Amino acid sequence: MPASIRDVAQHAGVSVGTVSNVLNRPDEVSAESVARVQRAIEALGYVRNDAARKLRAGVSTTVGFVVLNGQNPFFNDVVRGAEDEASRHNIAILYGNTDEDLARQRLYLDLFEEQQVRGVLIAPYGDIQPRLERLRERGIPAVLVDRFGGSSRFSSVSVDSVAGGRMAVEHLLATGRRRIAFVGGPFDIRQVTDRLAGARVAAENAAVPVEIEVVATAGMTVEEGVAAGARILERPRRLWPDALFAANDLIALGLLQSLVVDGRMLVPDEIAIIGFDDISFASAAAVPLSSMRQPSAMIGRTALRILLEETADPELIPRQTVFQPELVVRRSTDPPRPARAG
Repeated sequence: MPASIRDVAQHAGVSVGTVSNVLNRPDEVSAESVARVQRAIEALGYVRNDAARKLRAGVSTTVGFVVLNGQNPFFNDVVRGAEDEASRHNIAILYGNTDEDLARQRLYLDLFEEQQVRGVLIAPYGDIQPRLERLRERGIPAVLVDRFGGSSRFSSVSVDSVAGGRMAVEHLLATGRRRIAFVGGPFDIRQVTDRLAGARVAAENAAVPVEIEVVATAGMTVEEGVAAGARILERPRRLWPDALFAANDLIALGLLQSLVVDGRMLVPDEIAIIGFDDISFASAAAVPLSSMRQPSAMIGRTALRILLEETADPELIPRQTVFQPELVVRRSTDPPRPARAG
């Protein structure tokens, strides 16, 4: 049977309260008592049960983080930002990837509820509010990540995806592109619909008539980008777009891979490509990729700070923190070179 705190106290010749103080408030205990307790812990192989201790105290040292797509380096950077902030508060993050799957999302939220985490950060898939309401009733607050909460009862930390979509297409128009396709999906992901909405705003405000074609994908992955590129190349050349705005960088990199390998469509001379997120691979692509940068680590840090504030004061009014994206221009959206004479 594992050693208990009472066993440690008996071995060290001190009270259970003294052992507890050594474990939790060592600055309030004499150096001699600390040394005796530590020797007893080592001798008995005592391991404190933090989960049970925190459960009894009503405060957990863990936060759950559910992301939309663990393959996307953007979310890895967001989680890293949250982890950096959590470490300052001696909190650990339990991580779950839904992979855009409602069943997996429910599974992770059920697990976090059973574990009685201090709170939940979530980049949600679908309508998540009823489930988060249930968590709140159990005393577990939640903050939406990479999703604008609007009038929601939950705080959120996001980037203005509508503005990002508008800026991306305005950039393509400024380079002389006119046949622009938006590549992304599924459209029950809020970020996808917002980025398309922004693209359409830019098209409507253009000085020349522009329509945004939609090339739908089943997911936000490199593989879906490759498949979308192949479908575009199957068309007669006269029906090819001259610019592609991808809903994220993974799709954009898949498109770039498809077009470069095929070799019939030159990037950027015949077609420009711009993505969204500005992940680290964007600048290292065969043709460096233009993208809309999100402050990924800052999103994670901010979300964790807000969550901890709300666990300390459940009466806080939910707030919506919105960062602005930044256009990062690289070679994939260079203006097309004039055709050579003769």
